[in-house]
Amino acid sequence: MKIKKGFVLEEVAGSYLACATGKLAKSFAGFVRLNETGAFLWRELSSADKTVQDLVAALMNEYEIDEATATHDAEIFVNNLQKSGILEGS
Repeated sequence: MKIKKGFVLEEVAGSYLACATGKLAKSFAGFVRLNETGAFLWRELSSADKTVQDLVAALMNEYEIDEATATHDAEIFVNNLQKSGILEGS
């Protein structure tokens, strides 16, 4: 899975905001506000196709957290993006 083309992530006054651009902005109006961890996962999903397990490994490496916590966080993040129509692929 990967972030759909047309979404951009920007840091604004210490917060991370993602928004749709171009034609995609017609079907996705608004912003997604992310914390630092969400922005990290967003960048992971923007760079290449990733699995949830790839995200779990990246979280464990970046934040030195246990696998259960990383899995929980990655699954919730991915589910929210899927429900919002932000991800392509499975």
